[in-house]
Amino acid sequence: MKRLLVLTTFIFALVFTTTASAQKFSGLDKSPLDMASYPSDYKVSEKVVRISYGRPQLKGRSLSELAPVGQVWRTGANEAPEITFYKDVKFGGKDIKAGTYALLTIPGEKEWTVILHSQLNQWGAYFYEDTFDVARVTAAASTDDNALEEFSITFKEVDGGAHMVLGWDMTRVAVPVMW
Repeated sequence: MKRLLVLTTFIFALVFTTTASAQKFSGLDKSPLDMASYPSDYKVSEKVVRISYGRPQLKGRSLSELAPVGQVWRTGANEAPEITFYKDVKFGGKDIKAGTYALLTIPGEKEWTVILHSQLNQWGAYFYEDTFDVARVTAAASTDDNALEEFSITFKEVDGGAHMVLGWDMTRVAVPVMW
């Protein structure tokens, strides 16, 4: 009886140990996930807005090659970013209810169209349908002297709210978020 118990325990341990050690893990994502929020101070737990997004890198390519002018772009890498507003806000002057939205953009030479979209969990913008747009706002594109290798999003405090600033290469696009 003891031998049967020992043998059963050994087989059970062998099966589960082999299964666990055979697990394969993916390598590091070449476009890591990042997050920006306002307020950005980690000590402030009551956020107004938070966005999670993939951070592609130029790696010798041009911005227009990765985010073509006039085409809907996922605003980052991999999945379309998700932006969560924890309270009702004015996004680029449009009333937006608290909730989570996909963030898409249409890059332009002098201005970008920034889109809040109700379809979440999208890979890229391959299945984009404008019927799910919650809001579209136009934001001026400006240039900066400092080039950014990695696509970045940050929030800059202004009176009555903040500006969500998209930056990549020398391009900067700011959308006011007021509450």
